[in-house]
Amino acid sequence: MRIVLLLILPFFLLAKPFKVATYNVENLFDARYSGTEYQEYTKKHNWTERTVEIKLNHTAEVICDLNADILGVQEIENEPILRALQKKLDEVGCAYPYLAITHTKRASVQVGLLSRFPIRSTKEIAVGRSPGTRNILEAVAEVQNTPLHIFVNHWKSRSREGWESKRMVYAKALQKRLDRLPGSAEYLLLGDFNTDYDAYLSLEARINDTEGKTGLHDIVHATDDLSSLTREAGRHYTLWGELELDGRWNTKFYGRRGTPDHILLPRTMMDDKGINYIDGSFGVFRRSYLFTKRGYINSWEYKKGKHRGRGYSDHLPIYAYFDTKPYHLGKGAKRTIQREVKPIEYLYGTETLSGELVLKDAVVLWKERGNALIKQSPEGRGIFLYGCADGLQEGKAYDLLVRGIKTYHGLKEITHAYLLKEKAETDISPYLLTQGDLSKPIATRQNELFKSLTGIYREGYFYVSGRKIPIYFKKRNSTPPNGSKLKIAYAHLGYYKNLQLVVYSPKDFTVLEK
Repeated sequence: MRIVLLLILPFFLLAKPFKVATYNVENLFDARYSGTEYQEYTKKHNWTERTVEIKLNHTAEVICDLNADILGVQEIENEPILRALQKKLDEVGCAYPYLAITHTKRASVQVGLLSRFPIRSTKEIAVGRSPGTRNILEAVAEVQNTPLHIFVNHWKSRSREGWESKRMVYAKALQKRLDRLPGSAEYLLLGDFNTDYDAYLSLEARINDTEGKTGLHDIVHATDDLSSLTREAGRHYTLWGELELDGRWNTKFYGRRGTPDHILLPRTMMDDKGINYIDGSFGVFRRSYLFTKRGYINSWEYKKGKHRGRGYSDHLPIYAYFDTKPYHLGKGAKRTIQREVKPIEYLYGTETLSGELVLKDAVVLWKERGNALIKQSPEGRGIFLYGCADGLQEGKAYDLLVRGIKTYHGLKEITHAYLLKEKAETDISPYLLTQGDLSKPIATRQNELFKSLTGIYREGYFYVSGRKIPIYFKKRNSTPPNGSKLKIAYAHLGYYKNLQLVVYSPKDFTVLEK
């Protein structure tokens, strides 16, 4: 009997929940020059054996703390550096006996997989022939006597001519392969898809060459609505829908939170057979050392053309747990998000959103690139849209869906807004403040837009109508000479630790006298 128990003990040790994660490690290169590296990752920029060793140590620290059983990794230069990482992990007691990696020619970085379960087979899904295009890795791991297909992705970035059509190419290549899998196949799609979970609501104008369609949502059919997964075949559930709105992010780009990384599930991972997702187990791996003292993600530090040997990655890992027990619908599956109609004034009384808000008849007073200033009435409050005003036009009214807000050094901002309905054009003149309003209480509240101010600029202040107001010229090289008399056409009454006037463009003011 004792021998039998010893024989079956390893099976019971394995028959327990296991953790799957994905992590963009931010450019793990070796120190050998091969000609495909990013220009910054050469000896000229202090990318040396010593710097590589620091990067390996830091990456291993995160992976060891994360402690996933299966880990997809992105931005790995080649197989030798992945094996160096594997060796480092083994040295610190976080062994991953199995690995796989793509070998895409002419690509600077590859995608890989580290696993504590045996990898039985691998293949690469060719995406295209353009330089820099990365293949998708398909690896089949044997997990508790069940084959699990794992697809590791790293789609085209949204920067550097990152139009959505380029991610469509990845999506089509991946979906073509998925269409050939047996209907009962157990598989996971994970990695850096460079697409936010809610991009279908409002694709950024600067990358929108697909009439608002995205590869993630319209080709791979990702959804955060669990009910549609069970209704419609071929859909994939993105786990971001399980988190509260304020926690849905694992990157910050110029202060804007993003969800480029995903773990996507087919419905075979949420049934009563084989391997299944453990409801409510999805999370973002947040440790204090992964953030700076100012609250930014502690990314690998590259300044003034040199690697500083500090930091980790510009992405936080995400993870989820799985088991061989039947899927149980619990608290994690997409919450019923409350959607309420509220005025802008409501946003000044809260720091985070527990649900979605609708702002009706929001008039755009000013817009520059992805930023805008809106009000709902001439007498009401205004608020700043940060990085989420693509598609809006000055002088038009809209119904907007709000999913994210923040306070930046005292300035109230909406960070995630989506167009629900376009309304009529609106005369914005009643919404603007003039020099005569400086004596009224309305002139002491942030996110108002002033027009036609005449005064003196002196040492960072604007002297107007007997008041001294801090002023900031967004384009610093256009700051007027000290002592200049100015006529300001438009200025935003913003806030940065104190109220201040913000002039965004040299076109918005005229120097009358020096």
